[in-house]
Amino acid sequence: MLNRAIALFLSPMDLNVILIQLVSFSCILLLLRASRLPRGWVIVSAIILLVLAGAYYVAPSWAGFVSGGLWALLILLPIVGFAQVNRLVSQERYSQARRLAMGLRWLHPTDGLFEYPQLLRGLELGHQGKLEEASQIFDRYGSTKTLTGRTAITLLYRISARWDELLSWVAQNFQQKALNEPTLAVCYLRALGETGNLEQLIQELERFEQRSPRRADPVTLNLVRMFALAFGGQPEQVQQVFDDALATHPPNVREFWLATAELAAGNGSEARQRLLALSDRSNAVLRNAIAWRLSHPLADPDQALSQISQQVLSRIATDIQQESKYGGTAFLKSQAYATYALIAANVAIFAVEIWQGGSEDLETLRQLGALVPAVVFAGEWWRLLTATFLHYGVAHLLMNMVGLYFLGTIAEASLGSKKFLLAYFFSGVGSMLIVSWLAVKLGSSDQIVVGASGAIMGLLGAIGAILLQGWYREKARVAAKRLRTVLFIIGLQIVFDLATPQVSFVGHISGLGLGFLVGSLLAVATPVTKPNVDTF
Repeated sequence: MLNRAIALFLSPMDLNVILIQLVSFSCILLLLRASRLPRGWVIVSAIILLVLAGAYYVAPSWAGFVSGGLWALLILLPIVGFAQVNRLVSQERYSQARRLAMGLRWLHPTDGLFEYPQLLRGLELGHQGKLEEASQIFDRYGSTKTLTGRTAITLLYRISARWDELLSWVAQNFQQKALNEPTLAVCYLRALGETGNLEQLIQELERFEQRSPRRADPVTLNLVRMFALAFGGQPEQVQQVFDDALATHPPNVREFWLATAELAAGNGSEARQRLLALSDRSNAVLRNAIAWRLSHPLADPDQALSQISQQVLSRIATDIQQESKYGGTAFLKSQAYATYALIAANVAIFAVEIWQGGSEDLETLRQLGALVPAVVFAGEWWRLLTATFLHYGVAHLLMNMVGLYFLGTIAEASLGSKKFLLAYFFSGVGSMLIVSWLAVKLGSSDQIVVGASGAIMGLLGAIGAILLQGWYREKARVAAKRLRTVLFIIGLQIVFDLATPQVSFVGHISGLGLGFLVGSLLAVATPVTKPNVDTF
């Protein structure tokens, strides 16, 4: 007779419990990063956790839905929304960014975002050549007493390429605090390079890097690094930054900085011709920057930089290479076709489950290839594979596919499609085999096991192995940092698994171990000389 118990390779089917885990996990992560976040995010995270605790005490069966709705409104929507705003800003699509920011600002009004749309309007007018109207907006908000005011003054200097005046303003008001605010720091560091203070630029950049874990996002950090490389006369490294971390920036901006790097490297005639040609097809702000560039000679890096600063510049180039391989942005450009194919296959098979009798009907799952340990050891070994494509309920499928999307795109970009598929199926099939063997040994060989989480946990293990190799072999600091994040995720997953009765803890932990094993072998076989991915 068919055993009515079913083991899943994820959290339980109850959507309420899944939402409780999701909300708890994300809010705890945000609180642990409190020093790097505006206070509004910290306050919101704490409030949501309190609401979750209160709702769980009053009505446990609704706690996930109540806190989940609040989480979606105050955390998920702003994160996704402001990420799109920043992307639009980097693409210089200020009108669209402003319209989106108009709605999002109400969700976090305490973080200085309420006036942000007006600053974007000023940038929009500046790029259209309406400098007087842009100046009126920036002058309206300009003040050294508030973050918005300082940002407005900084942007006014930037759009008109008044770099020497910006440095004088910084020196008069807050020389020691110029690196504390991202927009001001970016423009201040650029102004040092624009005015020929290359040695000071490198020194200040080192200070900014030390503060950046709390003050700047990776794109901002790589932008100021790009300044140093461009003014340092290293066009190849500038090209790499734009290919990876700054890939969303417009072609004209990329061309401007590549020409700047060529100019600093001593290729003056060719670089000037490129800048003159670029000026004819650029917006007003870029035309101002080109006019400044052509009328103000750049410092010669060989003469301006000390040996120590040259070593710092070389280290920056190495860091960029390592972050291109182990960091957090370039994998978004990758075409993860194998990952998408696996997601499509899982969804298609789930549709077959519905058609054949229902995804929560145990007999249907068994007929379609669910893992039944006794049956597997009786000769139906193919169930070790087919069970990884079956899911019990919509929530089970949804959570697994979300995990597959995020971890799959990372792992596939790191390993390539063929090695990625090898890691996925080795972990998935292998974890099913271990679960079957243990179930037979413990006398529960009639249980049904379905789900892709053994394979997905294997991807997490493979990513951990890749990061460990990067930290050990290349001494990559970013790999060590991302590895700590992976270990934290694994720790939380173990806690949730042990607290959830219907989760196959053996399936999760064995998939993780098998993924780490195959990831270690594949990472050794993968060349490290040409980075091709940002992994977390």
